[in-house]
Amino acid sequence: MYRYDSYDEAFVRARVAQFRDQVRRRLAGELTEEEFRPHRLMNGLYLQLHAYMLRVAIPYGTLSSRQLRRLAEVADRWDRGYGHFTTRQNIQFNWPRLEDVPDILEALAEVGLHGIQTSGNCIRNITTDAYAGVAADEVADPRPFCELLRQWSSLHPEFSFLPRKFKIAVSASPHDRAAIRAHDIGLRLYRDDAGELAFEVLAGGGLGRTPMIAKTVREHLPARQLLPYVEAILRVYNRFGRRDHKFKSRIKILVHEIGLDAFRAAVEEEYARSLDPEDVELAALELERIEELFAPPPYEELPARDPLHERRLAEEPAFARFARTNLRPHRVPGYAIVDVSLKPVGGIPGDVTSDQMRRLADLADRFSFGELRTTHTQNLALPHVRLRDVHSLWELLEEAGLGTPNIGLVTDIVCCPGLDYCALATARSIPIARALARRFAELDAQERIGPLSIRMSGCINACGQHHIGHIGILGLEKRGEESYQITLGGRPDERTAIGRILGPGFSASEVVDAVEAVLRFYLEGRNGPQETFADFVERVGVETFREVVYAPVRAR
Repeated sequence: MYRYDSYDEAFVRARVAQFRDQVRRRLAGELTEEEFRPHRLMNGLYLQLHAYMLRVAIPYGTLSSRQLRRLAEVADRWDRGYGHFTTRQNIQFNWPRLEDVPDILEALAEVGLHGIQTSGNCIRNITTDAYAGVAADEVADPRPFCELLRQWSSLHPEFSFLPRKFKIAVSASPHDRAAIRAHDIGLRLYRDDAGELAFEVLAGGGLGRTPMIAKTVREHLPARQLLPYVEAILRVYNRFGRRDHKFKSRIKILVHEIGLDAFRAAVEEEYARSLDPEDVELAALELERIEELFAPPPYEELPARDPLHERRLAEEPAFARFARTNLRPHRVPGYAIVDVSLKPVGGIPGDVTSDQMRRLADLADRFSFGELRTTHTQNLALPHVRLRDVHSLWELLEEAGLGTPNIGLVTDIVCCPGLDYCALATARSIPIARALARRFAELDAQERIGPLSIRMSGCINACGQHHIGHIGILGLEKRGEESYQITLGGRPDERTAIGRILGPGFSASEVVDAVEAVLRFYLEGRNGPQETFADFVERVGVETFREVVYAPVRAR
């Protein structure tokens, strides 16, 4: 994984010193809250309902055991003993005191972490597939390109004050696990007919108030020309994106209003005008340097199948269930990717205690070369586990309360903090997510339902990405009461789709029953277990669910 050099270290420490002085001035009354606001946001510090919240960047989701131990220390020393992992592969602390934040950032800087550009109208944390570099189906490791983008975008003088926040995601597999079509810029890495790496470049995606799917701006971009082309897109957006209306300021609105052809023409013109071969060559040299830091760990030469692992699968049903849901194929024979669910039944999705962080750091050192990944679904992954070690790892995860076998199932719910924490929220989301998990806690029932993504947001800003959930739940305020709108048919993968609204919202006491009615209809009408919920909705249409959901739920 990438390691900070002296330049990176000096850069982050300078920002800590700068922010320490800004905090001092705020506490002394030399800065008003309005004057302080842009400074704190550029360092990842939000003011929520009850306290400040600090968002820490985990670039492209790659995290070391040393960094995780430091996050545990932050949770214990300056927060309330836990952290919350988000859909952008970051971690949030919900209770820091303002006067302590500079010390937190200094402690994080010692292990190569920071909060820079995790908020504000700038280029946010670059995200990618949580299995990048180890996935069996990827064409190349996309993380060096993510790191190149991170270095280029950090405090970029031209793009630090864009019309609105800006999010970039990168995928390098046929199966999109980074939801690139739901981002301002999506980048799909592939090999062209000549065997060279190239990008399909998409722009204009995003969720929130006006959900849109990104459109292809260029089908083939030589990989070494990534920076100048992304820069051209940002330049066009910065020049023509609307600043007069907050809700119309995202790049998706610009692409929609002027049309894809006009947007593409403006980007291509800017790209041709500003393309400098020397800059391309410099970026290529930096990419080579970065790639060396992403060299694979010292894997053993192992057979693809492990007899001990297979015997454990045959003899222990509980372990076999865990393996079915929480193991992913690895590109190196004899290894597996192990997903760690942060969704125990009755727990808060994405939350992990400081003790669990330390346990996970120890497990990463023992089983995964000291490396972990954060996922878009608010879970963690150990990316380098020998098949022969999976059973031992599972037993230790069970001891730590981290062995829940539900990855990709109905209780693996993506959920924002909602009205329990967020000043923008219009409804609670955590209690609904917990109630749903309890309703479907029975493991056989979860497996019978099969692959399912439930995503929930507590307001239209869509931090829970409800639009692209197979079942989406949006919490709203309606006449002083919480109301929950259900959408069906969303998809977060290479067939990205925005879910369609089922109908009027449900009360907090009705929404779990409504989801159960939706799933009962699916189980009764599907063409066998091989037809997933997403495929069933696509086949029968959202309208067919209405009469079988509303009448029974409202009659109770």
